[in-house]
Amino acid sequence: MVKMSPRKLTRDFTILAVVLFCQSVHSRLQIGFYRDTCSSVEFIVKEEVRKAFIKEKGVAAGLMRMHFHDCFVRGCDGSVLLDSTPSSTAEKDSFANNPSLRGYEVIDNAKARLEAVCKGVVSCADIVAFAARDSIEITGGLGYDVPAGRRDGRTSLASEIIGNLPPPTFNVNQLTQMFANKGFTQEEMVTLSGGHTIGRSHCSSFSNRLYNFSGTAIQDPSLDPRYAAMLKQQCPQGSTDTNLVVPMNPSSPSITDAGYYADILANRGLFTSDQTLLTNPATANQVTQNARNPMQWRAKFAAAMVKMGQLEVLTGTEGEIRANCRVING
Repeated sequence: MVKMSPRKLTRDFTILAVVLFCQSVHSRLQIGFYRDTCSSVEFIVKEEVRKAFIKEKGVAAGLMRMHFHDCFVRGCDGSVLLDSTPSSTAEKDSFANNPSLRGYEVIDNAKARLEAVCKGVVSCADIVAFAARDSIEITGGLGYDVPAGRRDGRTSLASEIIGNLPPPTFNVNQLTQMFANKGFTQEEMVTLSGGHTIGRSHCSSFSNRLYNFSGTAIQDPSLDPRYAAMLKQQCPQGSTDTNLVVPMNPSSPSITDAGYYADILANRGLFTSDQTLLTNPATANQVTQNARNPMQWRAKFAAAMVKMGQLEVLTGTEGEIRANCRVING
């Protein structure tokens, strides 16, 4: 009889849990939803993600973040894709998404191809969910089945960002409460925070930690001094250049790994909302466990992404299937 190490058993059981979770998701969405109506949908989306990733690796982080920003505001209904109108400012033009959110053209390209082969069948909300999964997988994360059947919403309001998306200045208690409002445990909040393992940030999201922490005109004492010095070189004080960006996870900015948690343990979390995870005993322990067990974190992250994709979805005859992801049907 072959004996398995406790670590391998834990890893295998965690991966099994992801599979079982994916199979037991809310019945309103289904794995293989488009099997009979548009069987090529996941292939087409994956191909568009791959083509975009070859041109610009950072697009993967944008697409993953797009799914998060879509689901946390009005649920996973594609509302983040809608353009503003003369009478209403949409989510994509809010301070939380403009100019930082990217990847819209990938969704547009996938939608155009899908409309050519399966007209009026695949929702923009589902394309976002598929693209997020493909982005995680292409950057080294664990792939997972995406339950589908979401329909597209008809409303997008920038004013609804506040109170639904956590800003980078949140502390651990504020993060825990906001995620709890969406049905997530504190551990799932820590797990999903690991999405910051890929991508970039504009200097304005954390410059207060470098130059005026809590109005004290000094840098955040919880920030590693050497890391702070490097960030100050990249983000000069008083700069008016809104295009200045830095990688979220400098050691592996294009790889979905547990390096994010190792950075936090080294006091190199970029945002206040990252480093704050060490200020609570329970979340600090989860940070340590995720740093030590990267494969287990990958599995937990996949499961949390599947759960996030269920938030307040529209199904059946609710909403619509947009012909163009940027505008509601006429």
